[in-house]
Amino acid sequence: MDRVRTRFAPSPTGFMHIGNLRTALYAYLFAKSNDGDFILRIEDTDRARYVEGAVEFIKNTLNAAKIFPDEGPDIGGDFAPYVQSQRMDIYKRYAEQLVENGHAYRCFCRQSDEPSTVEPDKKFGGYDRHCRDLDPDVIAKNLADGVPYVIRQKMPLAGETTFFDVLHGNITIANSELEDQVLLKRDGMPTYNFANVIDDHLMKVSHIIRGTEFITSTPKHVLLYQFFGWELPIFIHLAPVMGKADDGSISKLSKRHGATSFDDLIKAGYLPEAITNYVALLGWNPKNSNQEIFSMDELIEAFSLEGLSKSPAVFDYDKLDWMNGEYFKRMSDQSFADSARNFVELDDNLESKWEFLASLLKTRVSKFSEINGSIRFLIEKPAFDAELFINKKNKVTVEKSIEIIEAALEQIDRIDDWTLETISETIGAFAASTQLKLGTVMWPLRVGLSGQKVTPGGVNELLYLLGKKNSLSRLHETLDNLKSV
Repeated sequence: MDRVRTRFAPSPTGFMHIGNLRTALYAYLFAKSNDGDFILRIEDTDRARYVEGAVEFIKNTLNAAKIFPDEGPDIGGDFAPYVQSQRMDIYKRYAEQLVENGHAYRCFCRQSDEPSTVEPDKKFGGYDRHCRDLDPDVIAKNLADGVPYVIRQKMPLAGETTFFDVLHGNITIANSELEDQVLLKRDGMPTYNFANVIDDHLMKVSHIIRGTEFITSTPKHVLLYQFFGWELPIFIHLAPVMGKADDGSISKLSKRHGATSFDDLIKAGYLPEAITNYVALLGWNPKNSNQEIFSMDELIEAFSLEGLSKSPAVFDYDKLDWMNGEYFKRMSDQSFADSARNFVELDDNLESKWEFLASLLKTRVSKFSEINGSIRFLIEKPAFDAELFINKKNKVTVEKSIEIIEAALEQIDRIDDWTLETISETIGAFAASTQLKLGTVMWPLRVGLSGQKVTPGGVNELLYLLGKKNSLSRLHETLDNLKSV
């Protein structure tokens, strides 16, 4: 196979899990880094698990992650259609070909679409191969009588099947462990293990990138390639993405660890670019580089299979927070304000000052969902706590706080032009007039206005954001509370 062609073949059964997103991303990066093609194929033959709208959700997720297929539904390509339920005649034709060549057989057993139960002491688990060597006359009569059937793959009963995996090397499984799997169900629908082999071959897929959960199925796929006389693709089975629980235990990433889908993370306030960047590093490292922040073009340029790890990767939400924060810092103030606005609840006063407030928050939050908590004090002042006014470093006491706030109130009350520039000039002049250290002056004013030690912006910014009436009200109330301590 001269041209690199990869595919992402999701089932439309719900949201895109982080592991699925990583599979799609690696397949895309590998294809693009080799000037190849990336295919989106929808594997929708399991109708019982089909979720309405899931196909559009998959497309929208890939688009948001900037993973753009070269071929697929609504895009087209030389091997359309790219939705399996629209390719039924193809699967039937190849299944019948296997029957004719002696590599598959019709199974008339009742409920043979489902795995059968086997006695515990029997060595082989799965279908008992009752129809594997039926008399041709029996087969002919069943067909004439219209008896429903499935088509099963006729596995070798002895020997081994070996295939090479880029990450795991040669993998060998005894054929005695392989069930005569169903290829075509009674309703004519193909199973995953059959349809994906047919489609991968016909669509000229050169490299199959998927999770390690498919390793045990791969020998069945390899045998199908051999039965048809087709060239094998190159297999890359990715280690799973794990999550860490509060107790430190590691297990496969699930809802109990936090947000686990691309959509969940977007709703939690992460940027699509940051998610994609972080997911790229879950099991891959760029060669000879400690770089962590990548644009999509940089990922394409740096990506190679040699950088993949066969060890499981642990999803670290703290690391994602850091990376998302780095992306925030690189945004323009306007872009950050526009992107964050849908996550924020503002009163009328703050609404008119949102762009300024957003500029203060951009370097102080790691995800949009933190903003409401960060600015809540501007809408509703926290309960009074006299201990907050005591600051040994700046030599601030309750008594000193009363003195500073009383003096500051007179100056603040005189400000008519309530702009940040005028406020800054007034407070600067006031601080200089006290002949105290700047930190000593600002500490009680900051706590008096906000009710907390840490705020986005300093005293000048808080006064501007709160407005004159609200600022004076808060400081007068603070002064009364301090005097009653």
